[in-house]
Amino acid sequence: MKVFIEPIGRLINEFTKLPGVGAKTAQRYAYKIINMPTAEVEAFAEALLCVKRDVRYCSVCGNFTEGELCDVCLTRDKSVVCVVKEPKDVIAVEKTHEFKGVYHVLHGTISPMDNVGPNDIRIKELLARIAEGGIEEVILATNPDVEGEATAMYITSLVKPLGIKVSRLAHGIPIGSDLEYTDEMTLARALADRKVL
Repeated sequence: MKVFIEPIGRLINEFTKLPGVGAKTAQRYAYKIINMPTAEVEAFAEALLCVKRDVRYCSVCGNFTEGELCDVCLTRDKSVVCVVKEPKDVIAVEKTHEFKGVYHVLHGTISPMDNVGPNDIRIKELLARIAEGGIEEVILATNPDVEGEATAMYITSLVKPLGIKVSRLAHGIPIGSDLEYTDEMTLARALADRKVL
C-alpha cells in the first residue's frame, strides 16, 4: 500500500533534495503547500523559476547577479579583492558594512578527499584578474577549516611572489563568549593572531 498519493509523494521527494531537509520536514513543507491558497503556490513556483532563469554568476568575480556584472564589480574599489568560497560568503561579509573592495568567489576549496584540486575552483581566474593590474591586496576569507586553510596557503604561494599584499581574516574568540567554553584550537589561534594595543 502506498503511504502517499503520487503528487504528494513526488513533492516530498523534491523537497528532500534540498540540503538539511529530511523526510519529516519535507512532509511538513508538502502539507503546507497543499493548504496554501493557489495564488501563493503560484507565486512560490514563479519565484523558483525566476531565480533559476534570471540569476547567473558575475563574469568577473563569480558572485550572483542578474546581468553580466554584479553591482559590487560595477561600483566598488577594485584595488582590494576579498577571496571567498561561495556567493553566500559575500553576503556574510557585506552584512558587516566594513569592506569596500570587490570579491572573488572560488566556488569551492581545495579538498583532495573530495577530488577537488586547484584547477577545479576559480584560482586561474583570480590570477588573471591580478595580471590585468590594479590589485594591491588580496584578502583570503576562506573558512578556517582544513580545506579553507589549504586553499589560502596555496593562493598565498601563487600571489605573494607577484608583489601583491596578501592578508588573512583574523581568527579567534567570538565577542561575548567565555574563555572557559572556548575550544583549544580557537584559543590557540587567538593567541597566535593576537594584536598589540
